[in-house]
Amino acid sequence: MNQHKTFSTVLIFAVIALLLFLQMQGCKQELNLANYQAGEEYSGGTNGTTFDNSQNAFGNKVSGLSTDQEVDFTVGNSFNRNNWVEAPSSTVARDGLGPLYNALSCSGCHKLDGRGEPPLPGMPTVSMVYRLGNGLTDVHGGQTGVPNFGGQLGNYSISGFGNEGDVSITYTEISGTYSDGTSYSLRTPYYSFQHPALASVLFSPRVAPVMIGMGLIDALSEQEILKNADEMDRDGDGISGKPNMVWDKLQGRKVIGKLGWKCNTSQTKLQVAAALVNDIGITSSIEPNEALNGNQIPIYASASSGGSPEISDKLFQQLTFYTSALAVPARRNPKDESILAGKKLFLEIGCARCHIPTLQTASNALLPQLGNQSIHPYSDFLLHDMGQDLADKLHDFSATEREWRTPPLWGLGLIPTVNRHQFLLHDGRARGVEEAILWHGGEGEFSKERFKQLSKTDRERIIKFVNDL
Repeated sequence: MNQHKTFSTVLIFAVIALLLFLQMQGCKQELNLANYQAGEEYSGGTNGTTFDNSQNAFGNKVSGLSTDQEVDFTVGNSFNRNNWVEAPSSTVARDGLGPLYNALSCSGCHKLDGRGEPPLPGMPTVSMVYRLGNGLTDVHGGQTGVPNFGGQLGNYSISGFGNEGDVSITYTEISGTYSDGTSYSLRTPYYSFQHPALASVLFSPRVAPVMIGMGLIDALSEQEILKNADEMDRDGDGISGKPNMVWDKLQGRKVIGKLGWKCNTSQTKLQVAAALVNDIGITSSIEPNEALNGNQIPIYASASSGGSPEISDKLFQQLTFYTSALAVPARRNPKDESILAGKKLFLEIGCARCHIPTLQTASNALLPQLGNQSIHPYSDFLLHDMGQDLADKLHDFSATEREWRTPPLWGLGLIPTVNRHQFLLHDGRARGVEEAILWHGGEGEFSKERFKQLSKTDRERIIKFVNDL
């Protein structure tokens, strides 16, 4: 019996020693990551990073392009930047706009390849779309559109036809207080559809995201993303990131989604095709039919077409290439002591559990030079429950109303330089990094509360670090 007690005591001490050892290793690893890591300024890897921090910071190409690729990038940039027009037109390559649309060009939403913003009170919506749904799913599990309106509000139309109306936004301020007594204020948006038939529709407002790094995201393997997934929270850390399994029509199967606010698209080619048809009304060989629904079809049957499809396969390939080849801006001050202090705090309060600092790309068929790159997106490209306050009204394949993709943080600090604002989150409600953090709920609640308990100086250090990404 004494021998049994002795053995039990030894076992207990051994377990305690092991736990202490693991904790020390974890602390050492966290402390090591908090230091400057060689090459971490190369946010997009050595081939996918630009050191331009001007207003054109989001419009640079990755390195190592061939002469033919340089041409594709230039032509793709032209079709990204310049407006589409109504058909018929003398500019045949650019006609076919609408009949319903949200913008005249890609850059109409992604100005300078950057981030959109919600409209000011009384102003029309320009770089923000409203996804619509009826709560049902299609055969692949995706959200079905609203009868006679489809899956996205068309707030503009070509001449001779009516649009679907716009949306007015009002905000209510919510005040709060940090642990040190400092006050803050958040704004809650409220949306009112002009069309009476949409008064009770399910919807999701989504601001156009920054376009950089999409080729690098394409190059992430499913294994690289799944290594951070923990849907059942088996490790008990309160973080249960899960992949969104979406339908890829080019592969004819469900795969992991990586792009979009809810990871609802698997690759850049599909993202470009969907944006063309839904946002501008331009058909392609991937999306050959206009985004019309129910009685919209006979109403717009007489609208002139820009061809079938309205963008040629060659021009579509060049536009996709341009979108894939946009480089990520480098970190500006990764060795600055105050920024490193902010990085350490960012790690300590748990932000990096979802905003994973470093991932490794595998391969990219379109841009082989983006394969085998160590990149620093500060994202896991997984879905996380962000709480009821940020919930929209739609599910999206595996994504519930409360779940959103961890957005990459690379380039975030340059949005004010490029786009003259820093309205963040999927609907632009946050007026900067601080408010974006304070809106975190669900799986982000723990880190938010720890942020609120920090001193003003330490909060500013975290914000300064994030703005250096």
